[in-house]
Amino acid sequence: MISRRTLLGAAAGAGALTLVPAAPALARDTSQNGWPIDPAAIAVHRIEGSAASVALRRGAAAAVLLHVARRWHYEIAPLDTGEGGGVTGHTARRAVRAPYETNYLSGTAIALHPAAYPVGGSEPLWPHHELIVRDILVDCDGIVAWGGDLTPAKASHFHIAAAPGDRTLAHVAARLDTSRHAALRGPAAGAVGDPGTPERRDRARRLPRPR
Repeated sequence: MISRRTLLGAAAGAGALTLVPAAPALARDTSQNGWPIDPAAIAVHRIEGSAASVALRRGAAAAVLLHVARRWHYEIAPLDTGEGGGVTGHTARRAVRAPYETNYLSGTAIALHPAAYPVGGSEPLWPHHELIVRDILVDCDGIVAWGGDLTPAKASHFHIAAAPGDRTLAHVAARLDTSRHAALRGPAAGAVGDPGTPERRDRARRLPRPR
């Protein structure tokens, strides 16, 4: 995977990072987005079209986040090569560097190439990659937050921005779940409409962004 940091070189990349103090360890039973922290609800899922797997919360959260990962894998950079930190999901580690990282504890967040795009990293995605990310968010109808819009920024991060039982989440998950729709499986899983079309770009601009 080639990110801007890779091109700048290891030394320059290190110098471009903003140091972010570690946040205090979480001391509650729900993550920032309101989901219960329940290890029994976590399962390992394979990312369609790749050899990579990730631990996520079963059900709607996993269906949506796996769609995000699948499109990233096909359209931005492979997740199964070991470069950029690969992919991470659920963790039991409660020390976080940003409040939104508590969402990994509930299995409702995913990080794609987190070593290339860490918390506080000042190097954004390439513009054409951000265009794809915005289009992925359009697929998700506003129920996924991207770390590039958060403070401190983490361009590798995505989390469910809807509460458990949310109807829009259930609807989006049913539409994106490859286990329900054979047409979304296999090599065709990465075949999507052009993110650069005026209609798709207009929809991306109209999506609300976290404040």
